[in-house]
Amino acid sequence: MATSTCISQSAFDGSRLRVILLVDLHEGAQEQFLDAYEHMRSHVASVPGHVSDQLCQSMENPSQWLIASEWESAPPFLAWLSSEHHIETVKPMQRCVRDLRSMRYHILRETGGTGAVRAVPEAQPSPRTGDGVTRHALTFTVRPGSESKVAEILAGYAPPESRVDDTTRLRRTTLFMYGNRVVRTVEVEGDLMTALRHVSRQPEIRAVEAALNPHLEQHRDLTDPESARAFFTRAAMPAVHHVARGVPEPADVRRHALYYPAREGCGMALARLLSRQDEAAAQDPAGPVLSSTVFHRDDTVVRLIDVAGDPEADPAAALAVQGTRKAAVLARLLDADALGLDGPLAGGARDATRLLAHADMTPVTDRRAPRS
Repeated sequence: MATSTCISQSAFDGSRLRVILLVDLHEGAQEQFLDAYEHMRSHVASVPGHVSDQLCQSMENPSQWLIASEWESAPPFLAWLSSEHHIETVKPMQRCVRDLRSMRYHILRETGGTGAVRAVPEAQPSPRTGDGVTRHALTFTVRPGSESKVAEILAGYAPPESRVDDTTRLRRTTLFMYGNRVVRTVEVEGDLMTALRHVSRQPEIRAVEAALNPHLEQHRDLTDPESARAFFTRAAMPAVHHVARGVPEPADVRRHALYYPAREGCGMALARLLSRQDEAAAQDPAGPVLSSTVFHRDDTVVRLIDVAGDPEADPAAALAVQGTRKAAVLARLLDADALGLDGPLAGGARDATRLLAHADMTPVTDRRAPRS
């Protein structure tokens, strides 16, 4: 990526990952927190891909703590993060925490005892270029038969104020549905958690969430912090890859969300395949896909794309499955039955058109903040 003008991020660089948790404790909760940390540490130590942990206490404010962990790469950490094991393991800690902020960094360089800076062998060769935007998604399912009512609720709310504070701004929110599955994607300039907390406190958003509650397949009680936290943890779909050409947006650009249900246990491999295809396609200035974001959780993969013109004009490019070999790999990883596809995917233009028609999600809302 050193000579490319592309804007990109990726969980699939192979770089070691540093995860930092900034923790602010409730008054008098220190012993409870230390017990909870020992409980969490003993469980995380056996998770594949975990390397080490550090627990640090602030010199200036003893109620503030930092937990730093190192992982072999991002994918095993993300797999742990989305697991039920993780949700249960961190519950004791969350009960004694007033505020918690999580940050994740690829390790690109490190300094040894001699002071010499050396490249990390597993790391990407050069830093990626960002655009100051954090991307995130939530997904959940609603009761079959309630889809039209849910779409009506989601399409009818007034958007919250986009400006959160001097450094954080909600830039764009898009919602899609596929059958009874809802996917909400957000783009934030500044701090993601600050923006999400701002949105959750708005009366219009609270009203929408309350109206959705009777239709959800997974019960939640937003008045109970633990229930709400568990719901949104299970709904979170991290962006594992994003790439954009960094060119001005043409007038005919269209946003689509494509749904890729994976065979059991194949979600991460499918997300990696699509990400690598998008990374290569971004080098083609004539390609129709201007930007792509791959979101992944368990065996659910969603790819958000901005396309110049009609994606049906080049369905293979829109799907990120250029070439017969890549189409065959996708067919092995994809749960075709979940997409309602009859017959095998053998590759070729006809199968690409057929897959695109089945994978394209139904748009519900697309709200952009006014340009500043």
